[in-house]
Amino acid sequence: MRVVALYDVHGNLPALEAVLDELRALSPDLIVVGGDVVPGPMPNECLSMLLGLSIPVRFIHGNGERDVLGLYHGEDLSHVPRAFHEAMRWVADGLHPGHLEEISRWPATCRVDHPTLGALLFCHATHGDVRRIFTRLTPEERLRPIFQDVAASTVVCGHTHMQFDRTVGDVRVVNAGSVGMPFGEPGACWVLLGPTVELRRTAYDLPAAAERIGGTGYPATGSFNVLDPPSASAMLEVFEAAALK
Repeated sequence: MRVVALYDVHGNLPALEAVLDELRALSPDLIVVGGDVVPGPMPNECLSMLLGLSIPVRFIHGNGERDVLGLYHGEDLSHVPRAFHEAMRWVADGLHPGHLEEISRWPATCRVDHPTLGALLFCHATHGDVRRIFTRLTPEERLRPIFQDVAASTVVCGHTHMQFDRTVGDVRVVNAGSVGMPFGEPGACWVLLGPTVELRRTAYDLPAAAERIGGTGYPATGSFNVLDPPSASAMLEVFEAAALK
């Protein structure tokens, strides 16, 4: 059984197209979309593509979907930096009603019983909090209380846009990275589960993608740098300062 986990697409349609082209030859049994398909520059197009796949797909929500829905419904988003509000409003106002209804039904987690990897738990950040930050550097003793009762052999997460494969106590914790906005090396990151765990990165035409993204009118295109993303070391420093807070 081959399960593919796609996380943090963030409306980057060219990256998603490249990964799905690769998956057509791979023919996985299941795709799990791990949240934060939105916000981003081409949200409707990405959602339509994922919802129209012939491969079985299961979705969970991330903080991106939760915050866009909250903004759409007039909820307080003081926890989100004000610099992101304009882009999130652009996405919330432009999403098709059917897509808003669809993402409102996505659960926070999903479980898959895998014949070789055992019980897999998919969550966006951690199984109890879609915003909780941790990285490959976060000390195990700080993470052990979070993962000790997950009732899964492997937890698959995203949220911080950087891949890793580590162990916390008896639990394997895998970060799938980001399809649309990876930190570090450019490309589109994802993970293949079965028969082993493989961290994958798909190359695509980055200059063409940057041009397409720049033509969308998305207010945050200046920070959506597919050509030269922030370095992993810089983002690790930022995220570790905020880890588990």
